[in-house]
Amino acid sequence: MSSQRRVTGLRKKLAMVMAIAFILLMWQIAAWCLPSFLMPGVPTVFVRLWEEVQSPAFRVALWGSLYRLGMGYGSALLFGIGFGLVGAVLFFFREVLKSAIVILQSIPSIAWVPLFLILMGFGNLPIVVVVAIAAFFPAALSVMNATESVQQVHVSAARVMGASRAGMLRRVYLPAVMPELITGAQLAFGNAWRALISAEMLVGFGKGLGRTLAYSGETADMVGVMANILTIAILAALIDQVILENLKHRLLRYQYV
Repeated sequence: MSSQRRVTGLRKKLAMVMAIAFILLMWQIAAWCLPSFLMPGVPTVFVRLWEEVQSPAFRVALWGSLYRLGMGYGSALLFGIGFGLVGAVLFFFREVLKSAIVILQSIPSIAWVPLFLILMGFGNLPIVVVVAIAAFFPAALSVMNATESVQQVHVSAARVMGASRAGMLRRVYLPAVMPELITGAQLAFGNAWRALISAEMLVGFGKGLGRTLAYSGETADMVGVMANILTIAILAALIDQVILENLKHRLLRYQYV
């Protein structure tokens, strides 16, 4: 007897719309219960957001954040997937790396900011490194955990056929870990996005969405605070649902038939 395990198509979109409507409703109820200078209403914030989107300062902040995110997140995926696959054929290396990740991932990503500011100075580099560290852990762990579940018969068959370690990584392990790799990439994005905004708020250097949010808070501009929070939430949802989710459907299309 089969059972439906995944909501797809129109029902999935409906669920997303209902979730957004619920969040906006709770926000508006809070605005009705509190003074406007403490919690502005949804229409007021959307008007402010529309005005901000059309300003050059917003575009500079947006591209600044996206640049740092792309550099840090891309580097994390590259090294995370690479180290995770290497751990598939070098077992002792895998255990050492997993132990190091277990220790280091308990440190909040924002805690690295003062260290890298001292070592690297003010600029994009310390923020990019913090983003990369935050995203590296779930990317590497997801791949390493997936390689442990690869069927031994496939590994043995590849060895009998004379496959080198590089060939086994490319033809056996990489296809087998692809579902977990995509899931790990989505988890890594969530870590990277939170680390980016937090680091930009703390560093206070250059232009970015996190810095804009921090400035609104420093000036007690609650409409600006909520507009920036809304911007951050919308961008994160668009990147995750439009880019990463579509990529997952393309790479794992056999699971959605």
